[in-house]
Amino acid sequence: MAQLINRGKNRWLVRVYLGLDDQGRARTLNKTIHGTKRDAERWAFEQEKQRDLLGAEVLKASNLTVGGLVQAYLEQLRMLGRRSAGIEQWRADKHLIGSPLGEVPASKLTTDDIRGLIRQKQAEGLTNASINRIMALLRGALRAAAKAEPPKVLKVPHIPKLPEAAPRSGFFEEHEYRALLRALPDHLKPVLAFGYWTGCRKGEILGLRWDQVDLQQGVVRLRAGETKSGEGRVIPLVPELLELLRLHRQTAGDSEYVFCSNGGAIRDFRAAWEEGCKAAGLWDEKTNRPTRLFHDLRRTAVRNLVRAGVPERVAQEISGHKTRAVFERYNIVSETDLLTAARRLQRYLEEQRRADSHTDSHTNSDSTHTILTQRPRPVN
Repeated sequence: MAQLINRGKNRWLVRVYLGLDDQGRARTLNKTIHGTKRDAERWAFEQEKQRDLLGAEVLKASNLTVGGLVQAYLEQLRMLGRRSAGIEQWRADKHLIGSPLGEVPASKLTTDDIRGLIRQKQAEGLTNASINRIMALLRGALRAAAKAEPPKVLKVPHIPKLPEAAPRSGFFEEHEYRALLRALPDHLKPVLAFGYWTGCRKGEILGLRWDQVDLQQGVVRLRAGETKSGEGRVIPLVPELLELLRLHRQTAGDSEYVFCSNGGAIRDFRAAWEEGCKAAGLWDEKTNRPTRLFHDLRRTAVRNLVRAGVPERVAQEISGHKTRAVFERYNIVSETDLLTAARRLQRYLEEQRRADSHTDSHTNSDSTHTILTQRPRPVN
């Protein structure tokens, strides 16, 4: 039977007996419940039910720390071939595994503990977006532990999600793309073109190999495990890009990589990118930074696909966005899109007026400006 201790009005400390550990010491699961005694009893009943179902496994689970669960989750990501495992391992080592929260028993983790970590990261100067990525990793680890057989945690506590700034809305207009294409070094021109036409991520582009490119069929095939999502996809090549790659193949040498420099894969080209942006007029003198980032090519490709009338589900498949929510963050409506919509509306209404003028040659053909500027006739 669980122990209920009243700590004040609508505040109960609940202790659920789990059993004896290897040293013969009693292990309990403790939690403060804010609510009525009935609420505390209901929570205790659920924990006792889980304890009875798990048996001895509940003691093993009670010994697992948050850091241990996160590390086990990362090993699972690597086993599944997720390319994100590397950056997630760095994030875990820096913010979770080595932190005080990482030493907390996973069975005793509370939302208050998580909020404490959030406040700590905010004090360190991390943005809300960066903190949300840490929370997403923690959430994934806890959910995976809850789904395990037998479960490693009985319940996943609520993990707050912080509001983030609006996504960056940088786009390449056609003339900007052409200007930068002329300004970049020769070995980066195909990289820019591939990003502009396909919207692939920079890592996918720089890691592309010739055995993934079918110049006969005009497609690139990324196999499962070679993308950020871990899922394979087929990328169609437009005629202009296909012709560029065929010409590039003739001068690329023996490297297995499509885009290379001095025989090896291109790793970083920030300096060359900045010089190219300066030469192309894509530079902000106030911030001393480029006005266009390489990732803006991804937003541009998504926008161009949608503008071209490609169904959004097909565009999402080409760009490799796993969820519609993330896809919509890239399918941003620009000010130019809004002005274009206004011009289309104007043309549509003018066509309607011309059509209506056949039935009423005067009233319906008047423009809004004419109607509003007509002076009322004086009444005798």
